[in-house]
Amino acid sequence: MHTETDSQKDITFNDFKTQVLHDYRIAVMSRECSFLGRREVLTGKAKFGIFGDGKEVPQLAMARAFRNGDFRSGYYRDQTFMMAIGGLTAKHFFAGLYAHTDIEKEPMSAGRQMGGHFLSHNLNEDGSWKNLTTQKNSSSDISPTAAQMPRLLGLAQASKIYRELESTDSSNFSENGNEVAWGTIGNASTSEGLFFETINAAGVLQVPMIISVWDDMYGISVHARHQTTKENISEILKGFQRDDQPGLEIVRVKGWDYPALVEAYESAGKLAREEHVPVLIHVLELTQPQGHSTSGSHERYKNKERLQWEKSYDCNLKMKEWLLENGFATDEELAALEKEVKREVREAKKEAWSEFISPIKSKKKEAVALLDSLAGKSANKSFVNKLKNDLISIDEPAKKDIISLTRRALRYVLHEQLEEKDRLISWVDSYLAEEQPKYSSHLYSELPGKATAIPAIAPQYADDPELVDGRIVIRDNFDKLFTRYSNALVFGEDSGNIGDVNQGLEGLQKKFGEIRVADTGIREATILGQGIGMALRGLRPIAEIQYLDYILYALQTMSDDLASLHYRTMGKQKAPVIVRTRGHRLEGIWHAGSQMGGLIHLLRGIYILTPRNMTKAAGFYNTLMEADEPALIIESLNGYRLKERLPENLGEFRTPIGKIDVVKEGKDITLLSYGSTFRIVEQVAKDLLEVGIDAELIDAQTLLPFDIHHETVDSVKKTNRLLIVDEDVPGGASAYLMQEVLEKQGGYQYLDSAPQTLSAQAHRPAYGTDGDYFSKPNAEDIFEKVYAIMHESNPKKYPKLR
Repeated sequence: MHTETDSQKDITFNDFKTQVLHDYRIAVMSRECSFLGRREVLTGKAKFGIFGDGKEVPQLAMARAFRNGDFRSGYYRDQTFMMAIGGLTAKHFFAGLYAHTDIEKEPMSAGRQMGGHFLSHNLNEDGSWKNLTTQKNSSSDISPTAAQMPRLLGLAQASKIYRELESTDSSNFSENGNEVAWGTIGNASTSEGLFFETINAAGVLQVPMIISVWDDMYGISVHARHQTTKENISEILKGFQRDDQPGLEIVRVKGWDYPALVEAYESAGKLAREEHVPVLIHVLELTQPQGHSTSGSHERYKNKERLQWEKSYDCNLKMKEWLLENGFATDEELAALEKEVKREVREAKKEAWSEFISPIKSKKKEAVALLDSLAGKSANKSFVNKLKNDLISIDEPAKKDIISLTRRALRYVLHEQLEEKDRLISWVDSYLAEEQPKYSSHLYSELPGKATAIPAIAPQYADDPELVDGRIVIRDNFDKLFTRYSNALVFGEDSGNIGDVNQGLEGLQKKFGEIRVADTGIREATILGQGIGMALRGLRPIAEIQYLDYILYALQTMSDDLASLHYRTMGKQKAPVIVRTRGHRLEGIWHAGSQMGGLIHLLRGIYILTPRNMTKAAGFYNTLMEADEPALIIESLNGYRLKERLPENLGEFRTPIGKIDVVKEGKDITLLSYGSTFRIVEQVAKDLLEVGIDAELIDAQTLLPFDIHHETVDSVKKTNRLLIVDEDVPGGASAYLMQEVLEKQGGYQYLDSAPQTLSAQAHRPAYGTDGDYFSKPNAEDIFEKVYAIMHESNPKKYPKLR
């Protein structure tokens, strides 16, 4: 158990002795886990290993300064820290290495992530928040280097918001903003732009954030001279050092000097916690005894002098020398401690393996019996027996071995009617139904309150409703939301003072204050990171990315972190960020983006909502605030000045997620579109009536998910024709929608004409009105495409147009 102290001076020598010996015990345990973990990979029991050996002692010091309510946003070397705060046992460590799919046995991800990726369970079984102020918290790790940095900023900023915004309910999340967000990163990863963007933003915002740089002079095999100017990250960050102006506190400390590390971390923790000053701790002279990972040996790229230095300055060895020199223990006592810990680790490994492999062996036994029974009755006995014997020969099988061989056996009895065959089919189906969710569940919420289950509420209008610019609908709806939800806030480039570039937030900063309606710098990745971190701590952030094209700056963070969070934690963490942006048709290459196909495929795990007008958009915000899942809302950039009726029930009406909108019924052809392009399709539908074509118009509304009730196929059943109109590139969102309708909904069987798509050109749109016309689907393109489909069907009624 981790024991908290404010200072070594506050406790007796015996108490301090107990603490430091406990720390050493954790260091020995962690190192032994690393050694045995590598062995398990090399013997084939585990797939891959990346361990924290060489980083033990500084992580012990960090753990001593870590308090309940604090958050970690870390690096896949942090196993010692997690052990020191009581968040990881040796048994858990090995269960993660083996990829155990039981969340109780492997609480870090139920086998969904490789070892070295850690988290705390922050939600109750019903999805509600635990009291995060009474536990030590770790946001779920990801592998991409430096990608943990953007979220770290938001975790720290949440403390600032809770301290400064008294109207926000901080129950379960904060005690007067006294929590610190602790980040860790390898020295080579500080070369990434995400690191520098986060450092700069932290200095501007002045948030309680402490970044530890574990510096062992290498990035895999590449030396620091190829990574960092002057080979020293703290040296080149000196300009960020606070003086008479706000900045960062920068601390350097040797990674093998236990007392200096304890002092450095206690001082840093106190400064960040009390004064909200960000701190960078550059931990120098660390080692990596086993190299980067199990994929190779560091002897390949380190010379003899470096290898010898690493042996002499191993942090565990130096801590042991310090313990002996200061009389905390004798050689014999430490030898006994080490022996005992190593035995405990071996036992933990043995138990973890047994718990992992025993259920699989049990299934193997069942499968062998079924195959043996089938072979006894089948005309293809020899083939089935071979598969059975292949399975028997695998002493420690994977689930894949069992299910693969049993499924293959069914090929040999295709034309045989046997009870044994039926039993095997039933067993295979049952096994797949049992196992597949362990690898595929929780991409989205599976709880009753999930966003797709929030019922629709229609906008209500007066008898003679006021016609206003679309931006007024959005603005006044946000006003209602911020009044209703005290934990709601919005931030982005130009979002605060001027009320966003399209005036959708006009006047709201003056009403709700600079904390809740805030401007940010031009830094999309950390805007998104702010949203993730704040959402992980109970706030309801709306992170605004000025234009859809600029979301590419934040796409890595959205894809690797936010989109996978609920899945990779098996529902143990959530970050209900709403990402607000605007896009589609405007002017030129970088202000008319419709990269929907890319977003659809990279952001599985996030809802992607494409409202055709501002009333629909406002309804999506209202729906999402009732749920607790992340989403991307893409407002139509050319719709802010178009007139819409002003609803009376602002803040209350809801646009459903996953449901299409049949805007116009028709009998001849189904036209499916969304966003800004849908307005053009609406106009074309009127023109088509003049030539006798009655089109049914469907607004997809949401792309992820699309039409969860399978209503589009009902339209195709009626019209027997389908055209999908989309301003993405060919093969983008239109291809996705085609698959959804034809394959997933079975629409292919109802078609009398070939299903078609009409998309933009393969290039990005050229500038100006003419650039838009010739780059994206225009009214004439749509009309002629529909007419051509009808001409093919009935050339006499619809003679060739041109």
